[in-house]
Amino acid sequence: MDKFSRTVVFSCVMLISICVPSSLAQTCRSYNFSSNQVFSTCSDLPVLSSFIYWNYHPSNQTADIAFRKSGASTTNWYVWSLNPTGQGMAGSQALLAFHNSSGLPTAYTTPIRDLSPSMQKGDLSFPVSKLKAEYSSGEMIIFATLHLTNSLISTNQVWQEGAMSGNNFNIHSMDSANKASVGNINFATGTTVAGTAQTSSKKNVHGVLNAVSWGVLMPMGIMIARYLKVFKVANPAWFYLHVTCQSSAYIIGVAGWGTGLNLGSDSTGIEYSKHRNIGIILFCFATLQVFALLLRPKPDHKYRLYWNIYHHSIGYATIALSIINIYEGFDILDPEKKWEKIYTGIIIFLGAVAALLEVLTWIIVIRRKKTVNFNKHANGTNGTNGYGA
Repeated sequence: MDKFSRTVVFSCVMLISICVPSSLAQTCRSYNFSSNQVFSTCSDLPVLSSFIYWNYHPSNQTADIAFRKSGASTTNWYVWSLNPTGQGMAGSQALLAFHNSSGLPTAYTTPIRDLSPSMQKGDLSFPVSKLKAEYSSGEMIIFATLHLTNSLISTNQVWQEGAMSGNNFNIHSMDSANKASVGNINFATGTTVAGTAQTSSKKNVHGVLNAVSWGVLMPMGIMIARYLKVFKVANPAWFYLHVTCQSSAYIIGVAGWGTGLNLGSDSTGIEYSKHRNIGIILFCFATLQVFALLLRPKPDHKYRLYWNIYHHSIGYATIALSIINIYEGFDILDPEKKWEKIYTGIIIFLGAVAALLEVLTWIIVIRRKKTVNFNKHANGTNGTNGYGA
């Protein structure tokens, strides 16, 4: 190979090494432990630059594990845990690593019982031995031997990180990566599965169903009832369109509400109280509206005025709470910003159409009243004078 060729090859190698992201080079297989420990199985965890290694011994159901966090800070805490009860921090049996007040890497076990854990030292639901933490060149590693039960051979794993203030452990961030740091691990088969795929799919379905039902169809149904009935040509078609739109919204909304309940049962310890409570109120209001349709008095009934006040009040309250709760859902789900912008655009469009129709229908109503009053006045005059038109 001549000098020119060697130069070209060297340049290409350098260009590739610069252009290829470091994340592609960072795999569990490419790492060598300083203690020369070798693990038969490892997995690149999908978020938080983390990796899990293990050797499983079926004869005594133990697993020698190493959890590695790349790009670790000396002012952060790091957790890897098993959670047999859910896909969240609450209920997890955790191995915690951090730098103590003397600046030394320290590890101990801590059972996490709620969403604002104190990270106090305590025994787990299964024995742990040979627990230690090592830190070097931005790598925090937790080593341990887990003495597993049958139910823990395949279970949920959770890994997390957060900042420290002195000796206090701050609550971890709620960024999308922190929310996605869950999955399943099977020590026997040597497999891990990111736990966010199914959950994210359910969340997406939940979000779409509720945005379409409460956030779009419900407002459209109210607009149909308020504005179309002013036009005589639309009577009684507006009523059937209104009922069809609101019934469809209710059915889809109930499906969305059901997926929300399912998500709550699958996420033990994770609770979004405001979103949940508004959702319950919406379901109750919408159900009342369905019963109101069945109990609707005739137009000339003496209680029809009170029914109208009740029906309209519940309807407008449902729309207001729906929009609020959909934006709460956006904050929780944290999708791409374009979806929130698209929904905002839809709401602005519906609001603009409603404003235009409000003006138009008032003009029609006022003109119609003037015509009626004029006719009454004309008829009254003819009747007094005894002359025909």
